[in-house]
Amino acid sequence: MKPIPIFLSALLFASVGALSAAEPFPGEKSDFRGFARHRLTVDGHSVTVVSPTQAAPGRPWLWRGAFWGDKAYPFTELTVIADLKLVERGFHLVTAGPGVLLGHPSGNRHMDAIYAEMVGRHGLAPKPAMVGLSREALGTYRWASANPDKVACIFMDVPVCDMRSWPGGKRVAGSGSKADGAPEQWKLLLKTYGFKSDAEALACRGSPVDLLEPLAKARVPILHVCGDRDSIVPVEENSAELKERYEALGGEMQLILKRNVGHHPCGLEDPAPIVAFIQRHAG
Repeated sequence: MKPIPIFLSALLFASVGALSAAEPFPGEKSDFRGFARHRLTVDGHSVTVVSPTQAAPGRPWLWRGAFWGDKAYPFTELTVIADLKLVERGFHLVTAGPGVLLGHPSGNRHMDAIYAEMVGRHGLAPKPAMVGLSREALGTYRWASANPDKVACIFMDVPVCDMRSWPGGKRVAGSGSKADGAPEQWKLLLKTYGFKSDAEALACRGSPVDLLEPLAKARVPILHVCGDRDSIVPVEENSAELKERYEALGGEMQLILKRNVGHHPCGLEDPAPIVAFIQRHAG
């Protein structure tokens, strides 16, 4: 029998070591559409993990926000279907809130804790696919921009890419937006960030469209899916603007537009493009 080449034996040893070091998921266990679901607490916040029957090599995973799989969000059903197709292929699925709403930088500490728990304690891949819906893009891009070396790819559905568009919108003087806006959320944004005025908030450069350079340098691929009639998060003020800026920085981004669709429902009737994108870059 021929000896195993040194580099292969090292890789095998590392893989076996990672698997043996991975701890089982704690917390309440239940069934979710035929897969094991664990509800646990990380950094004082609820986290849900849906595990595959057999983990794929390298233990890849999706890391998405909390707008998923709950009966309160029937408009996310298509996203659930897409994600479970990846779970069937051996991906773990981790859902968790951002810790701090509206993408405030302090939320990164909570996401750091989740990452350390999933990768360090449970042996998941060091580069997850970052996935989210709508306002979740604010926190996701904030963390991803600060940790581009820990991101395999980003997939966002109807994402907020500029806070001037949402929660700002046309009701905030000087925003330049045509979006509907969300006045109560705008007030919350002012409070969360400590802005003293609308003008100070509008001048902030902390939206996803402003945080792209580290991701482009790390060559993180991005996919967005949007409705072309979205008046809550208009595509031209958000995903189209992000795409233009990202490609100008040398980044790779794909934008899929759903015709005659608004902000809801999320996802695609045929999730094949989403599944293929994540499988290719994070699988």
